[in-house]
Amino acid sequence: MTLDRNGDLAPLRFNGNFTQQEPLPQRSIDAALAVMHSGRLHRYNVAFAEESTETALLELEFAKYQKQRYCLACASGGYALQLAMRAWGVKSGDPVLTNGFTLSPVPGAIQAVGGKAILVETTSDLVIDLAHLESLIVQTGARLLLLSHMRGHLVDMEALCELLENHGISLIEDCAHTMGATFQGRKSGVHGIMACFSTQTYKHINSGEGGLISCDDDVLIARAILLSGSYMLFERHLAAPPKEVFEQIRLDTPNLSGRMDNLRAAILRPQLAGLDDNGRRWNQRYDAFANVLHKQANTFQLPARHPAAYEIPSSIQFRIPRFNEQQNRRFLDECARRGVELKWFGAADPNAYTSRYDSWHYLETSPLPNTDNILRRLYDCRLPLTFSVEDCELIGTIVTQVEQSID
Repeated sequence: MTLDRNGDLAPLRFNGNFTQQEPLPQRSIDAALAVMHSGRLHRYNVAFAEESTETALLELEFAKYQKQRYCLACASGGYALQLAMRAWGVKSGDPVLTNGFTLSPVPGAIQAVGGKAILVETTSDLVIDLAHLESLIVQTGARLLLLSHMRGHLVDMEALCELLENHGISLIEDCAHTMGATFQGRKSGVHGIMACFSTQTYKHINSGEGGLISCDDDVLIARAILLSGSYMLFERHLAAPPKEVFEQIRLDTPNLSGRMDNLRAAILRPQLAGLDDNGRRWNQRYDAFANVLHKQANTFQLPARHPAAYEIPSSIQFRIPRFNEQQNRRFLDECARRGVELKWFGAADPNAYTSRYDSWHYLETSPLPNTDNILRRLYDCRLPLTFSVEDCELIGTIVTQVEQSID
């Protein structure tokens, strides 16, 4: 128990760092040092006695983890999205459906390949609104959905896939927040034609920056490999289709150089072994925070998980509908004063990694009133594995105490 200078019970405070990650495993450090000692950082730089490189082995191992045939490692998650859309065949001006609630690299990738982003409403559970999606399919004639599993929340994938099949729509999954998650026991990313993952520092495995594409389609992955900059060295890819598939397209596919290097791949490979255990650890931390808020269910609204979904929540989101603008500001400021770093998706001006669709001025957007209403009081809190379960309980308690102090 801590007392303030007046002898009263001092308000709780948290002293942790919301952006501090766990150290890399020793195996990652050793593998990185071996690559640096060799000097062979480029993914196609193979010594005479070597059968393959760290990057090719990472692709093989991640494809096995996903239970898919193929994988391609590239420079970032956003670049993976671009490669996947280009491999599918997005051309200038093509409409591409995507979530209205996502992060800027997703519409940015659509813009980069020349597509026109068509934004879909979000439900209170922070997943894509299937009714609005279907209406936009009919209105726009779009043939592709780039689905963002924003903040790790999984929509009913069976219902979504049935809807898309009925309308002849292709699906590319943005799994930046769902590596290791499942729906009906199937890995996130296996429901569409291609899936894109991120290995940026705040994702589930960490190489600073990096991206992965998983896929079962011979031609799509061959195109992506050529687009990534294979220099006709596609036969050095282990998680790739046979040479004959490349021969059909190799001279018609441009090199857009965005490969992953062996240093990052070496750092990532050992982390795959701990991915599922870390998923359980993230769920423990999420539950510790969420259980505190659930005790005040009339005040805090948390997104509900689909019963068939197993999510890997590296952050938590909640809403406080009663707050007006002034109360909202006071809440954020007081939480910050007590050491709790919350992000707010309702801000008109983008802040750090947080923005909303009407701040992406390079897009032609239509109003999304349901999404606007949800984001207006939506708060977001990182849950790094450097926090203990007790830390997350404390953060949740501070959040509830601060809310109660705001009149």
